Amino acid sequence: MTAALVAGLVAGYGIAVPVGAVATYLVSLSARTSLRTGACAALGVATADGLYALLATLGGSALAAALRPVLVPLRWASALVLAVLAVRGAVVAVRQYRGHRLAARSAPPPPSAARAYLSLLGITLLNPTTVIYFAALVLGTRTSEAVAPLQEGVFVLAAFAASASWQLLLAVGGALLGRMLTGYRGRLVTALLSSGVILSLALRMVVAR
Repeated sequence: MTAALVAGLVAGYGIAVPVGAVATYLVSLSARTSLRTGACAALGVATADGLYALLATLGGSALAAALRPVLVPLRWASALVLAVLAVRGAVVAVRQYRGHRLAARSAPPPPSAARAYLSLLGITLLNPTTVIYFAALVLGTRTSEAVAPLQEGVFVLAAFAASASWQLLLAVGGALLGRMLTGYRGRLVTALLSSGVILSLALRMVVAR
């Protein structure tokens, strides 16, 4: 049981800690909205990680074989979604900066907590890195001996908990960043930097082999 718990925690942190496009967007979203919205988005990411951990433990080699033909379409779809988010974030930031007081009066309402959760859940589910990671992890640790369902459940819950704890930490950091950078220029700079990072990571995702 302890081994399954440790393995799940390691797996969860292993996929969550590297800062990629999804993490960058999560921090940016929390900075632009609120901690509540960022926390719901963080749980969306963790839910996707938990679902893939569950599928990996249940499917094993069959999961890897089924996913192999669609990895390229998944990579392109993920890159497209992230590129759209990056461009949209930059455009909105520039418009708000140019409008100044007008933007403060007529700025579109921030996404709801439910919408933030579903958006980050969908983005993470499209992320081929998560798919490959858990499929390879299970294949690499699969043994000929049957694994008890309780141990599989502990592994999945531990992976979800590890991912959730890290994503919530990123959301808190984003919310604190948003409070510090309250000026129009500060928000413009951080939004453009975030969009640039997300776009570069999306392009790198496309050219990766």
